[in-house]
Amino acid sequence: MVNRLMLLDTASLYFRAFYGLPDTIRRPDGTPVNAVRGLLDMIARLTTDYGATHLVACWDDDWRPQWRVDLLPTYKSHRVAEVRQAAPDVEVVPDALEAQIPLIRHVLGLAGIAVVGAPEHEADDVVGTYASHAHLPVDVVTGDRDLFQLVDDARQVRVIYTARGMKNLEVLTDAVVVGKYRVLPEQYADYATLRGDASDGLPGVAGIGEKTAAALLLEHGTLDGLVAAAADPGGGVSASVRSKLGAAADYLKVAPAVVNVVRNLELPSLEEAGAELHAVRGEARDELARLATEWNLGGSIQRLLQALDRRP
Repeated sequence: MVNRLMLLDTASLYFRAFYGLPDTIRRPDGTPVNAVRGLLDMIARLTTDYGATHLVACWDDDWRPQWRVDLLPTYKSHRVAEVRQAAPDVEVVPDALEAQIPLIRHVLGLAGIAVVGAPEHEADDVVGTYASHAHLPVDVVTGDRDLFQLVDDARQVRVIYTARGMKNLEVLTDAVVVGKYRVLPEQYADYATLRGDASDGLPGVAGIGEKTAAALLLEHGTLDGLVAAAADPGGGVSASVRSKLGAAADYLKVAPAVVNVVRNLELPSLEEAGAELHAVRGEARDELARLATEWNLGGSIQRLLQALDRRP
């Protein structure tokens, strides 16, 4: 078997599981377990279907890092439930999902699945760092478009996109990104900066939509190249576009640092993190069996164990 690393944008997946499965899936005392069961089923299927030998559940240690907010105050601002001064802001998370997150961490640990986060950084940054430095093929699993910037055929990095559900997974390669957006993956962050993204509180450049953003990057290569051309009377940028870029000048100075994922975090190596998948044995397997009964997780835990049993 060829070694292959799978990186999970974990919060994206457990949110999708929570909203994709009815919250009537509960343990006997009434506590919902739909997100737990959905996530475990996703992991079992994904690792099997895509031949993952190594897996990291990348975690949001800080879902809205202050350094990104300092650069762009609107960043994810519509998702803040409570502002904190000495700790990460509290995200809007349904109570029924919030109650399941500790169990998700616990079950992943028992299953021997590496969970890695980084202080003051999002899961995207953890994904970006591992994907940029791994010495084996990488599949990034996410429901967010932000990570399309990591697609790289030369380094064998793909994105498995879950936005249309587990029955309609889309595997993004260089050609797929170009076909969908008319930009190269390495241009995607600049494209998103220009176009904006309401789901992340990115206003974009007023008057520049997807088609115009793609056309400008096709002609000028990068956002820096576009801005430089706009500042040059002979740069070939129309007066209308120059005006729009000028009005958004302050935004364009800071947005790239917000949109681009960090790729140089100091993280444990795959070996140090325990990323290699393996069969679960002994006390951990017994505890998972107990939880399967106590928490009404039976089928999902069994499917995960069966997927891991294929490993040494």
